[in-house]
Order: sequence, then structure tokens, then C-alpha cells
Amino acid sequence: RRIAGVTIGHLPPPLVAGELSDDTRELERLVDEYAQADGLDRRRRERLARLIVETSQRTGLAREAGIGGTASSGDALRRIDAWLCDLKDLAVKDGLHIYGRTPPGVDDPLWDASAAAERASLLAALDGRRVAPGPAGAPTRGRRDVLPTGRNLFTVDPRTLPTATAMDLGRLAADEVVRAHLQTHGEMPRAIVIDLWGSATLRTGGEEIAQGLALMGCRPIWEPASGRVTGVEVLPTAVIGHARVDVTWRISGLFRDLFPAQIALIDAAVQAVAAREEDNDENPLAQARRIGGAARLDRIFGNAPGTYGAGVEDLLGRGTGTEAIGSAYLAAASHRYGGAAGDGEAAPGAFAERVGSADLLVHSGDDPGRDLLEGAEDAAFVGGFAAAAKMLGRAADLIMLDVTDPQRPRARTLSAALARIVRGRAINPRFIAGQMRHGPRGAAEFAETLDRLAAFAETTGAVSSELFDLLFEAYVADPAVRDFLLCENPDAAAAIADQLDNVRRRGLWHPRRNDVDAGFATLKAEAGE
Repeated sequence: RRIAGVTIGHLPPPLVAGELSDDTRELERLVDEYAQADGLDRRRRERLARLIVETSQRTGLAREAGIGGTASSGDALRRIDAWLCDLKDLAVKDGLHIYGRTPPGVDDPLWDASAAAERASLLAALDGRRVAPGPAGAPTRGRRDVLPTGRNLFTVDPRTLPTATAMDLGRLAADEVVRAHLQTHGEMPRAIVIDLWGSATLRTGGEEIAQGLALMGCRPIWEPASGRVTGVEVLPTAVIGHARVDVTWRISGLFRDLFPAQIALIDAAVQAVAAREEDNDENPLAQARRIGGAARLDRIFGNAPGTYGAGVEDLLGRGTGTEAIGSAYLAAASHRYGGAAGDGEAAPGAFAERVGSADLLVHSGDDPGRDLLEGAEDAAFVGGFAAAAKMLGRAADLIMLDVTDPQRPRARTLSAALARIVRGRAINPRFIAGQMRHGPRGAAEFAETLDRLAAFAETTGAVSSELFDLLFEAYVADPAVRDFLLCENPDAAAAIADQLDNVRRRGLWHPRRNDVDAGFATLKAEAGE
């Protein structure tokens, strides 16, 4: 919270284990029964295996679990079991944080102290009095030193980024990206684009920077006494264990403003890797240098100074068309950045060349309290890239890199990540009950979740029709939730009906039910439209 010129830290909402929906709970029961029958009753086990596969296909979970039409029964069962375990690992927010108040059910003295400090600091800031300083960071990532909150935030010394710990964790995440691509395509990725945001860099100590450096085969050089980064070292390919990857960073406006030293570091790493005399197969950056010289080595792109965003936020949800969205996304990343000062200069068309040659986009998520459907930024950056790649004739993979547990990074396709969020969070009874405690604001959360999913469907084609079915059942067909929406926030109720009707008319949703029109009409009529 920024109040009277002071940035005051606040608690995140508590995270709780979710509950499986009815269809996934039934599938889990069948998998458990199969495990009990395995080795005891072959005929019963085979019947259960067929039933598990049929149930997963009927509910859409087979596609979400990555089961192809030619998968063997054993492989299908392993994938379904892994998918269910991954779904159950997803923690969901139990409501929203109310500033200056300890969440219900939380018994932690530091959280009580945080609530008191938030109230006191708010009054102090409004009175123009001093607010005590404190470090920024995420308690959900083990940063207990940020508690109690309610302090005037300071961040990190940017000269230490990426930290040595971030480099170790970034290397793990880079290995996961390579593993996932090898598993899917049978070969190394040659060129990728990484979204690089300032807020995530502050929370993680520069893990996203480290991921790209590790993929290129570099690491920072730190000054031993201060821990400050003084340069970059290029490692031999024999040490990194794979060919180098040509990495392009799409930086946010906040990253551009806060981290010119890191821009300079990344650019220095690119130039150092490109200068090596290595085979084209081992070093695509060196190949780019030999073909086009320094002009072909721009790898950091972002908005013009003073501007922010992906450039497509105002176009989403309006039926604009993917070509216009892709063009706007490319136009927004109009400047290349680099040099010793991290400066930017206009480079029309240069970013389009990088998107047009990329094998995949890597978009990281480090905050367990926030997912892809909880803000317009993710849909804008990922959807904008997807629309631009399609416009350029490129079918690049969209990889959502989950580093909420930095020791166990998970690379998921966008379709799998969205399915996990919808099934694990958006329709989760505990999430819905938690939002219903917050009246109009909770109702708005439901509408915003649907809006974000529709934006991904519009730009990426990665949203299955079943996911909209699930949201319709949870938000419109459920009498308790529908009555809550109409009572607490009729505008949100009408917006949900309009958005579902919109995605259906545009062919993004093919409802299984034949009574959705009646549901829309009833919701909008009772909302006063």
C-alpha cells in the first residue's frame, strides 16, 4: 500500500489446501481403488484401468494430463495419477487480506503484530509521521524477516543481483525448461523469449535473470566481500551439459526503471557468448554474429522510456482479432536496451525478428498467492506474445514456469497451467467460500477470473471448452453462488453472464448444457439489466 508517499508492506492472504471437484474426486477414488487391486485381482484391475481412462476422457482430464490417443493404458494411468497429485498440491487463497487485520484462523504472533503495525503505520503516514523501515519480500517464500509488516519498504542492493542463491535456483529452473522441451520435442530449444518483470526480480533476488544466463551458459562473477556482481563468466559447453540457447528478454517498464545495471550485465553476457568461436549447433549467438555482426545481437527489448505494459491490455475482450493484438504487442516493445548504462533506443521491427524465431516463451510465476487468472498483466504479456507469434507464422510453445517452490520448479504448458488453476482454485469450494466472505469484492474476483480466462482463450487458443463449462457450473448454475452474486454485486453477475455469452458466440466455448441461454437471461434479468 502506497500512502502519503510511503510504501507500507502488508500481509498476503493465507493459503490453504484446496478441495477436489466432484469429477476429479471420482477419478481419485478410482485411481486409489486401482492401486489396491493391483497385484490382487487382474480382471478387476483391468476393468478399473478402462474406467479411469474413460472417465478422464469424458471430463476432459485426459487432455489436460497430456494423454494422447496412442498412449498405452499404463502410461495413461501414470499421467493421470501425476496430474491428480499436481492438482492436490495447489494451495488456494482463503479469502482476501483485510489491511490491518489478522486473517481468521491464523494463530501466529508475527501476524498479529503485523496487523497492529499496519494500522499504526497507516495513521502515521496520514499524519506525516515517520514509518519505521523494513525489508520487502514474500513470507510465502520463507522470508520471515519481512514480518511484522506495516513498515516502510526497502528492497535490495541492485548491484548484488542476481545473488548466488538465485543463480543456483535459476539453474534448476533452466534445467527444467530444457527437460520439458526435450521430452516434448526430442531436441534442445534453440531460441526462447523470457518475460522479465521488476517485481519478481525484487522477490527472488534475480532468479529469472539467472535462468537466462544459465541457458546461455554463463554465470555472474561476485566480489567476495560485498557480494556485488562485477562481471560475467562464460562457461564451456562441456560444463553446462548442453548447447547454448539464444535467449531474448522482454523486460517490463518497472524492470527498465529499477535495474539498468542488470540490463548492462545481460547485454555483456550476450556479447561475450556471441564472441566465442564455437560451432553453430553449439552457439546460435555466435552464428548470429557471424551472419549479421553486432546489429543482430540485440536481445533485450521493452517499452519506450516512460511507458509501461504489454501494449494490448485495452484490446483484450473486445473481439479485436489476434493480428491486431499481435501487432500492438510488437509495437509496444519498440526499444532495444543494453550497453554499459543499460540505455534504450528505438529499434522498429527488431523484436518481431526475435519472436518470429523463438521456439518458446518462458513466463515465470514465483508467488503462490497469485496465479495467471488474478491479473491482466499475465494475459496481456503471454497472450500478446502468442498473437504476435501466430501473426509471424510461428507456433511457439507457451511455457508457464512454476517456481513457487524454487527447489522443485515445474514447467507446464499454458493449457495445463490454466486447467490446473481452474480446477484447483477457480471452482474450488474453499476458494469460493473464502471470496463470499468479502461481499462485493469477492464477487468481483469471480468476474475477473472469468475475464482473464477469456483473454487467454482469445489470444492463445489454449483454453479448452470444458474450463468454461466448469466456471458456468460454479458461478451461474450453482444457486448459492448465483444468489450471492445477485445480492452482493449485480454488476459482477451481469458481467459474468455477458462474458460467457461472448465467448460462446465467438466460438471459444461450446457448452455441454443446452440451457445456458436461460441461465444468462435469468442472471441478467435479476441483475437489473
